[in-house]
Amino acid sequence: MLTGDQYRESLRDGRLTYFEGRQIADISVEPVLRDAVDQVAGVYDKFYSAEPGAINPLLTAPNGFEELKDRLPALHEADIVTNTTFQSLMTVLTASAKVAETNGEYVERINAYVDEAQRNDIRITECITDAKGNRAVAPGKQHDPDAYVHVVDRQRDGVVIRGAKLHITGASFGHDLMVMPTKNMKPGEEEYAITCAVPVSTPGVRIVNTTYAPRHPDSRHFPHTDGHHMPDGFVIFDDVFVPHERVFLDGETGYAAVFAHALGLWERLGGLAAMADQADMLVGLAQLIAEANGLSRESHIKEKISEMLIHATLVRAALEAAIAHCDVTADGAAFPNELYTNAGKYQGAAQYGLMVRHLHDIAGGAVVTTPAISDLENPDVGPLLRKYLSTGPEVEGEYRAKLFHAIRDLTADSYGGWHLVTNIQSGGGLYAQRIVTRRYYDMDRAKQLALGAAGMADGHMLI
Repeated sequence: MLTGDQYRESLRDGRLTYFEGRQIADISVEPVLRDAVDQVAGVYDKFYSAEPGAINPLLTAPNGFEELKDRLPALHEADIVTNTTFQSLMTVLTASAKVAETNGEYVERINAYVDEAQRNDIRITECITDAKGNRAVAPGKQHDPDAYVHVVDRQRDGVVIRGAKLHITGASFGHDLMVMPTKNMKPGEEEYAITCAVPVSTPGVRIVNTTYAPRHPDSRHFPHTDGHHMPDGFVIFDDVFVPHERVFLDGETGYAAVFAHALGLWERLGGLAAMADQADMLVGLAQLIAEANGLSRESHIKEKISEMLIHATLVRAALEAAIAHCDVTADGAAFPNELYTNAGKYQGAAQYGLMVRHLHDIAGGAVVTTPAISDLENPDVGPLLRKYLSTGPEVEGEYRAKLFHAIRDLTADSYGGWHLVTNIQSGGGLYAQRIVTRRYYDMDRAKQLALGAAGMADGHMLI
């Protein structure tokens, strides 16, 4: 296993990573980016063991219901890149049973790769969303064939890929990029049916980073996101060679969607777990600021908070159901329930904007206009600010200001905008969750119940 410092050193491998117009020689010391490195390094140190053959328990497949239930809180407390590593490994393991139908060698490669990744304690990020070009045009009919990552050359010992993957959280901060098709591919699109693991330092890989990281000199102005942010990468594959042992699908179009579906399941479970805690946090902020504003007993405020806590309860119930009704394979590996995972993720994302609106309505405009804590410490205006931000002898001005800053940082600033979009798009957009939910919902039972209500329990349906 690696220590945090060994992880930092492993990033100095010649990778080509860019940020705001500059190539970054060492992301571990680059201002703004180094916070993300420190997050990942901290989790390395937390789980480090010098025992020979030790493996980070977060990178292993959960064995049964209890392990799956216990794993999620631990992953939620870890950094995003550790999460994407777990999700990547679980994705290829989930997909391996299906791809075995077409090529048993893929299964051998997947198992060998998972074993190697666990033993070497590497971090992996998921590369699924392509540039896509014209969304109304299929991959094989795009004006530019590179709009989707594809194989441009098949050589004796491997393949060469070209294209780009977008929205890849933590791409510059892992060791490998898990590349997979973003959707189902059709006959004639064999070159786009490619799944493979690519080291970040491979020649031809370039990563351009964007981030919502705060740039304010006073960290108290960003109580939630300061030191807790992870850049997203625009990953370019410019004729990148991948050896066969790291290729897990190549040309079998009928299995292209298997990887995307498997990744969607694990990404949505992780998103659902995060949403459950976030929903509770929003309820807490709404109640605290309502009390600080002196409005907690107002009926319309109580109604909004009631809606928020019902939402939080339903999201958590879906998470609990996804775990409680997990599927367990013959070898004991546990996989979350498809129906509850997708329905819960959809509900959490679809209603998130309304919950934030309730919070802003309860809190008021001071969410975005409250002066900085440093202004409250100014000897000239500070006492006056504290005086007018206070709402009574039990509510100090600084306390109320800190609540406003927390609400702004979480929901109304750079992170808030990023989070609003990613809640919807991570793990596939809302439409993807609707498709999967419909696929796994017991429609026959629902129709039989409806026939019974109509007095036709033993009757014949027209369709």
